[in-house]
Amino acid sequence: MITIAVLTLSDKGSKGEREDKSGPAIAEMLKGIGEVRHYDILPDERDLIKNKLLEYADKVDLILTTGGTGLSPRDVTPEATLDVIDREIPGIAEAMRMEGLKKTDRAMLSRAVAGVKGRTLIINMPGSPKAVKEHMEVILNVIPHAIEKIKGDTGECAR
Repeated sequence: MITIAVLTLSDKGSKGEREDKSGPAIAEMLKGIGEVRHYDILPDERDLIKNKLLEYADKVDLILTTGGTGLSPRDVTPEATLDVIDREIPGIAEAMRMEGLKKTDRAMLSRAVAGVKGRTLIINMPGSPKAVKEHMEVILNVIPHAIEKIKGDTGECAR
């Protein structure tokens, strides 16, 4: 069973001015492969996000963030993630954007990143519940394999 942390990044959500629907949507989609052990909502503050990612990385196999991946000046999730990760996994974010482009040309504006910190996989997701579900469908099947490899599995990857 994969251990999971979900981190929602939203100024309004952190103040209780907006209900977080994306974080719970992520948790629901992951029920079959893991257990959400940590869930927080933080404002769009780079240092707060960075520190929370570092805290989670010592405790879980997978961290999924939602929100803060767009173009507004307050969207700093990718920068905070890049501050933390040891290695980037560009294919995950590319696959999510490619799938998103099938539905809207605005998907190309996503700055989401994915990478590894120690033995933890970190993936940035969009802030919209609809987009979260669409993106999760793209990556859900590869998450267990990615985590096995991150944790040191030496088995062959060929099918």
